[in-house]
Amino acid sequence: MNTAEARLAHGPVGRHLVNMTAPVLLGIFMMMLQGFIDAWFIGRVGVSELAALSFAFPVLMVVSSVAIGLGAGTSSVVARALGANNHRRARRLATDSLLLTFGITAVICAVGVFTIEPLFRLLGATDEIIALLISYMTILYIGVPFVVVGMVGMASMRATGDTRLPSALMMLASIINIVCDPILIFGFGPVPALGLDGAAIAALIARGSIFLGMLYLMRTRLRMLTFNKPKITELKKSWSDILHVGMPAAATNAIIPIALGVITAMLAQYGPEAVAGFGVATRIESLMLVLFYAVSAIIGPFVGQNISAGKSDRIFTALRLCRTFCLTAGLAMAVLLAAFSTALPALFSDSPTVNEVATLFLWIAPISYGAYGIVMVMNASFNGMGKPMPAVVISMLRMVAIYLPIALIAREFFEVAGIFAAYAIANIISAVIAYAWAKQSVQAQCDKHAPPVLVTETV
Repeated sequence: MNTAEARLAHGPVGRHLVNMTAPVLLGIFMMMLQGFIDAWFIGRVGVSELAALSFAFPVLMVVSSVAIGLGAGTSSVVARALGANNHRRARRLATDSLLLTFGITAVICAVGVFTIEPLFRLLGATDEIIALLISYMTILYIGVPFVVVGMVGMASMRATGDTRLPSALMMLASIINIVCDPILIFGFGPVPALGLDGAAIAALIARGSIFLGMLYLMRTRLRMLTFNKPKITELKKSWSDILHVGMPAAATNAIIPIALGVITAMLAQYGPEAVAGFGVATRIESLMLVLFYAVSAIIGPFVGQNISAGKSDRIFTALRLCRTFCLTAGLAMAVLLAAFSTALPALFSDSPTVNEVATLFLWIAPISYGAYGIVMVMNASFNGMGKPMPAVVISMLRMVAIYLPIALIAREFFEVAGIFAAYAIANIISAVIAYAWAKQSVQAQCDKHAPPVLVTETV
């Protein structure tokens, strides 16, 4: 058995970032590829089903934001406990986070089941699409508590610096999902064709495998679970520490899909095909942004362990390397997507309107992907240092104060193109603010823990 330790506070910074990011990149890429393939299969069923998937996307992102937030809170406190060499506390926090997560998501999903129809009517879905969404969302909601617990458990695993095990779980789940998708969506042998509901069942089976695998590996390989009954005061302390970062982090991530819900409602005025086209484009975007998701997933644990060790220079080096990576990768993505802006949407739908909207998005939005990557990484670094409120403010500025107002104004002059241009503008402005704020916060936080230590290791 391996015992978790503060491995990220020592050794070359660049090597740690590469070694941690590579497995996460593979795992998240597989998850995004599965979503890409999922949308492709649904596109073969019909435009209404594809539009239903697009309507569901921002709602599911809100639920996922709870998982991301609780995962960020868990990762932050566990990483800082390990950085302080308090291994008992790290195990207690990892265990208590799973109990907290299950309770919170069970309540959220119970509410979600009873609000499906009014919520999607508010977003502008037609009666035909709502009929599809009722059964699809009900299936997904039932399994969400187990899905989210699995995601939070993997965040604890990454907090130790081990990204290989959680990435292996994500890859396995993605493969299971991809295999189950065509069988359940189109039918095979005695299995009837379930359409959109089949995609939901396939996702449920795949994410359930993550839940079971996470419990096994955390207990047997990383020794990060304890079955000792906690004192009430200790449990409250754990939950308080996790929620201190987790609630703002969840709010940070929830802001994005809520704003996307508003954007979806704006696009619905141009018809279901426009919504479907936007859904196709965002699926492609998710697959491209996997690089930034991977980096943001590992920067929190790195910052958390080094904050507790008072090693500000290591964190500054990491943020600088991440910034350079995001800008370089973002430029490459913009060129690639412009080149394939017509071919990629055609994989999902035969509708000219759907493809036209998706192509327009892929010409405009990717210009800002490097900036968006910087925003994601800097927000994750705030959570890692146990200071989540700047990330909330930056996300509010990006989505509410910049994106939505500009989109409302630009729509009047440029219609759909104006909505997509507003997204790019918001990303660029937010990146400048986020990077400057993160640098200032790192120094302030490190000064509270220990005098800055100069790093002599090579990058």
